[in-house]
Amino acid sequence: MTTPYRRRLGVLSDAAHLPLLGHGLCGVERETLRVDAAGRLALTQHPRALGAALTHPSITTDYAEPLLEFVTPPQHDAADVIERLDELHRFACQAIGDELLWSQSMPCPLDDDRRIPIAWYGTSNLGILKHVYRRGLAFRYGKAMQCIAGIHYNYSLADAVWPLLRDAHEPAGRDARSAGYLALIRNFHRYGWLLLYLFGASPALCAGFVAGDRHGLDVFDEQTLYLPDATSLRMSDLGYQNRVQGAFAPCLDTLPAYLEGLARAVAQPCPEYQAIGAKRDGEWLQLSTHLLQMENEFYSAIRPKRTVRSGERPLDALRSRGVEYVEVRCLDIDPFAPQGVSETTLRFVDAFLLFCALDDSPCFAGAEQDTCRRNFAAVAREGRRPGLELQRGDERIALRTWGHELLARINEAAGVLDLQRGDTRTTAALDAQYAKLDDPRETPSARVLDVLHTLRDDPRGACFAFGMRQTLAHTRDFRARPLPADVQARFDATALDSLNRQADLERTQIGNFDAFLAAYHAGTLNQECGEPTHGAS
Repeated sequence: MTTPYRRRLGVLSDAAHLPLLGHGLCGVERETLRVDAAGRLALTQHPRALGAALTHPSITTDYAEPLLEFVTPPQHDAADVIERLDELHRFACQAIGDELLWSQSMPCPLDDDRRIPIAWYGTSNLGILKHVYRRGLAFRYGKAMQCIAGIHYNYSLADAVWPLLRDAHEPAGRDARSAGYLALIRNFHRYGWLLLYLFGASPALCAGFVAGDRHGLDVFDEQTLYLPDATSLRMSDLGYQNRVQGAFAPCLDTLPAYLEGLARAVAQPCPEYQAIGAKRDGEWLQLSTHLLQMENEFYSAIRPKRTVRSGERPLDALRSRGVEYVEVRCLDIDPFAPQGVSETTLRFVDAFLLFCALDDSPCFAGAEQDTCRRNFAAVAREGRRPGLELQRGDERIALRTWGHELLARINEAAGVLDLQRGDTRTTAALDAQYAKLDDPRETPSARVLDVLHTLRDDPRGACFAFGMRQTLAHTRDFRARPLPADVQARFDATALDSLNRQADLERTQIGNFDAFLAAYHAGTLNQECGEPTHGAS
């Protein structure tokens, strides 16, 4: 009997439909801390040569002033994504003077996190809104946690694909696309632990990142903490987790149900945040005292997204026009890849996401969503432990066994992608993952620990020494390859244009911030904030 997965693969493999697989879009958002030549967090302002973080389409800041974020324009192929990302790194490395781009997800030693400068976006109401939101994050989660860096991967299939995949009883048109992306997201929650195992690269961190002795980590050396079988401490309860949000899980059955859950969280008062207050002595501390200040505060390994229009809230954009793409948020920075992620990784993720989109994806029943979270947590903290078992339905199954079953199925999607491209790059990317399942020592997290063992005697601490070694090597590589003159001129022009646009915004805005924020909360904001970009957050 043909499964829904095989049937859908067959539809897309048809000569009339195969070209559609080349029409989807993908892009990367790569975060990286600026550090000085000694590896200390840079306390300087966002370099003017990079442009304005508020209005530049490809170079902005995330939480902290030194936490850069590179956003590639949408591309049709992973190789082009890496090429655009490489250009951004080469441009930035020339523009930041003697500073360096940190090579790991977990931050450099932060010393006193009170000194971490929150990102500043100028004096426009929009810029103040972004800054106050980040102030709120500092009160809620602490500044150190917000300095963790990652890779976000934005992925979409061509709109014309979705009608081909729907069953007779499923919604049509725009609703079919949104339902398809929600189905993809449910399967991602079921199987996304595999990405943590294969690509997690943060098994250790600099000891100053956590306070006290209740973190549950082992001591590697005086300045390094770790877990011997961890894959991604970034994705564990030490990283992007929040005890207040912990019990909050929006329904993923339908887009309206998902949006209703997020809207409730944005409107739900939180006693812990009410105790902080929204405003003190006339100064805004956070955008609200609710469970979420805004939708983007909801931490998840994957999110449905829609490019927002000027002055539009993400919830309203999704509600009015449906899901446009998904944002995968669980990839660690690869410290062995200068750009923070490799083409091989992105090709595997493409095949994995296509598998998630095509495979049968029933709505979550009972405690299945909680089970998925526990599987993620187990793999993050002990994914390489021999004999580790995960929960699949009513049974316990060895990670290695389940992983091999998934790779066999994902391989079918990889084959269709290669058929469309006329090469074998995606199946080759998938083939490279089998060795990691058969031998955990081949995983990036194990490779990181192997290097750390060679640096155990470094007085700076092995984790920091490794980060500096990779940081210096990558930065030297980028600076040894300056951009061609025409590409450099294009980047310079874009930076200057972004500065002019921010200045225009500050000069022409109307009304004070209190009124602006009220309009934002009400969803009536109509404020020019620069051209929307695929994947902008």
